[in-house]
Amino acid sequence: MAVNETVIAMLRPKPNMARLAVDPPHVQAAVDAPDGIGTIASYWSEVPLPATGTWNAPGKGGAQADLVLTAPQDQVPLLFIEVDNCHETAEELADKLEKYARFFRRKTKDTDGKERPMWRTCWTAPATWSGDATHPPVLLVFNRIGERNPNRTIPRLQELTRHLWQGQRQKGFHVYDGRIPIIATGLKNLREHGPEGPVFLRFGRDGSVVHPQLESDA
Repeated sequence: MAVNETVIAMLRPKPNMARLAVDPPHVQAAVDAPDGIGTIASYWSEVPLPATGTWNAPGKGGAQADLVLTAPQDQVPLLFIEVDNCHETAEELADKLEKYARFFRRKTKDTDGKERPMWRTCWTAPATWSGDATHPPVLLVFNRIGERNPNRTIPRLQELTRHLWQGQRQKGFHVYDGRIPIIATGLKNLREHGPEGPVFLRFGRDGSVVHPQLESDA
């Protein structure tokens, strides 16, 4: 259910205009809210990311994305989404991100016989100046129903995964070859503000989120 709610929060579907007059005020306010990202066809759920084996017969050691979003029309060419109900520890989440890293590093021959990252044989994303060395982003969506507070989990998770997301400092800039952009948000904030709102925290970027907490303690 949390995965479905995440899709709805990302899509930001508008209310039925014919019923607007009888809808409650908070629903009426959604008419003026920012649009969401993509359409329902932009989202795939329970997608295997094989570290070994094939797409149809994944081997051990791989991950399974809760959602994969492709919405180039909204400047989101490819985004992997993990939804956590706050039952998992930071260590368990870090292990899941390690599986993502193994998948992103995996290369295979494409239909033209050229070797490229396996993920590029299924999805497309703009080439960067460093070519295929930059990995796609992963969004962590925390749904506050479990006993674990994401505001405490995230600092520990950042430390455990620093080698996955931290860039290498060069002269005046950072290089992110072989790194994964990891982003976090809370489902409650995502519902309220939408994906265009100030609800995202990117690991390693101080001040990248307006809301100091991913989810309130209430």
